[in-house]
Amino acid sequence: MRISMGLLLGASLAALAVAGPAQAAEGEKVAAVIKGLDNPFFQTMQKGIEDKAKELGVSLTVQAAQNMGDATGQADRLSALALQDFGCYIVNPISVSNLVQALVPVGQKKVPIVNIDSQVDTEQAKAAGFAVTTYVGTDNVAAGRLAGEEMLRLVPAGSKVALIAGIVGDLGSNARIKGFKEATEGKLEAVVLVSADWDREKAYTAATDILRAHPDVAGFFAANDIMALGAQRAVEAADKKNVKVIGLDGIVDAMKSVEAGGLAATVAQYPYVVGAMGVEACAAAAKGATLPAKVDAPVLVVNKENAAASLKNFPAPGGAYPDPLRDLLAK
Repeated sequence: MRISMGLLLGASLAALAVAGPAQAAEGEKVAAVIKGLDNPFFQTMQKGIEDKAKELGVSLTVQAAQNMGDATGQADRLSALALQDFGCYIVNPISVSNLVQALVPVGQKKVPIVNIDSQVDTEQAKAAGFAVTTYVGTDNVAAGRLAGEEMLRLVPAGSKVALIAGIVGDLGSNARIKGFKEATEGKLEAVVLVSADWDREKAYTAATDILRAHPDVAGFFAANDIMALGAQRAVEAADKKNVKVIGLDGIVDAMKSVEAGGLAATVAQYPYVVGAMGVEACAAAAKGATLPAKVDAPVLVVNKENAAASLKNFPAPGGAYPDPLRDLLAK
């Protein structure tokens, strides 16, 4: 595994010890509202939330949107939970704004709001009269930059590439695309940017159209693995075996595709760890700790060289990682 493409965790991973479990404040009740479980990424996140809650002795209620487009349904679930007696709320919004109004009564109760993975828009939150206590998630710009660096390794300098974004306006998608562009600016030519709403079939259709319009395109970067798998299917259907497709998330299907010689790479985040960190944040807050405003989760490029090992270690990274929330619990 190349260190430059490895975990964004600092130079001394091996020296970082994993602290043992610490118990949350007695009677702590946590509510978590996450995205649609039609996406395996969020299934894994839910498992991380549940496993960490069990480890720490936290009383947990988890609600999920019906699917990745169920923004209203997700808000309705949070609104119902906001009226109940929870000491901390973990939220993973579908969009930057869909949970803002539902969080107003949570803010009025002055209980911690732990935002994981996809960010609540801070300006909209401020206008609504509350603030997120801490954000736990991937540095999406850095993750996109890793994808760009991997693409540079795979295709000749000056090659044409296509970019497939998620939902228009989504902060995470925008940040991933931004990072990819930063890494490849002046080195690769981005000939088209389309949005496929995080959807595999839409990405397949978009990639098919792009391959027809730009037959010399050398690679695709998709802002999540679901869309990357759709683009890969389009590449295979067009018999364009030399076209490289890179995704981002590190879901099992994507890593299996990389191992089998389909996708060229995926930049793996660890939703299991993100979910677990969210519970750690609630538990630390219950003990009276002051939470950091932002906590970065680990990220790893998974390519042909390390796909087998990454699958073996799933859903966790293959090594120690810094976790300031775990450290707060250990005090």
